[in-house]
Amino acid sequence: MKPVTVYTTNMCPYCNSAKALLNKRGVEYEEINLARDPDARKLLRDKTGMSTFPQIVIDGTSIGGFDQLLAADRAGRLPELLAA
Repeated sequence: MKPVTVYTTNMCPYCNSAKALLNKRGVEYEEINLARDPDARKLLRDKTGMSTFPQIVIDGTSIGGFDQLLAADRAGRLPELLAA
């Protein structure tokens, strides 16, 4: 399985939903909470083009936020995105 990183912030219901979905599917991930790191937030924005949370990155490629993760799961594409 490709490595998954979930960038989160505090008090974020979409972050919690993304983590819950990944947990339900048995996907291991690294969570990086950027609540108190404005420099890292800027780096994430530069890398993904997004400034909202969560941001899900699979093997170095941004797939977007919770809505995109959910859409991939519902379309049956999540296993393909995660396949090594």
